[in-house]
Amino acid sequence: MNTSNVKNYKPKDFAELLGVSVKTLQRWDREDILKAYRSPTNRRYYTYDQYVQFKSGAVEDGRKTVIYARVSTRNQKDDLESQVKFLLDYCNAKGVIVDECIEDFGSGLNYKRKKWNCLLEDVMKQKVKTIIVTHKDRFIRFGFDWFERFCLKYGTQILIVKNETLSPHEELVQDIMSILHVFSCRLYGLRKYKKEIKEEYPNVKELQDGGSSDA
Repeated sequence: MNTSNVKNYKPKDFAELLGVSVKTLQRWDREDILKAYRSPTNRRYYTYDQYVQFKSGAVEDGRKTVIYARVSTRNQKDDLESQVKFLLDYCNAKGVIVDECIEDFGSGLNYKRKKWNCLLEDVMKQKVKTIIVTHKDRFIRFGFDWFERFCLKYGTQILIVKNETLSPHEELVQDIMSILHVFSCRLYGLRKYKKEIKEEYPNVKELQDGGSSDA
């Protein structure tokens, strides 16, 4: 007899085995997606057969697969449509069912994109299984690795399907110009502030220099 077939797992061990969180297991149990067994003392446990069932794909976790496409401005709508078409063609070829397609407008430097933030909220609610994008910069211009780890923490994978005909260089130039504009404004504001301080407190420079040499 193969004893591995009768092995039982505690929720924590079973979650690690499946690569999900304990909270996900609890949700699946409540939603009858993957029901836990109960011991005589009413403690949850899982079996090896359930592990095999999950790995075979017989268990559908109920989370959605999302396509995310983004361009900086509405003038790039053609590029946005190309992104969506490319991703849908890819998913159709791979037999991947797409549950939601998000088309977003806004700079990759903008962390206040409404649709993007709603997507992250769904990730935190463990409603998203996979996010599919054409490039890292479609999701976020800088800090992608951090956001990837953040999503993985909630069991969400970001799948990059590269297509070099998309994501034009002009958009990168626009983002760089945006960075330069922000820093220029801050530099101008700092200079203006220092000028006002100097006019109001003429002795500030003397104090910064360590005071008079006669002290």
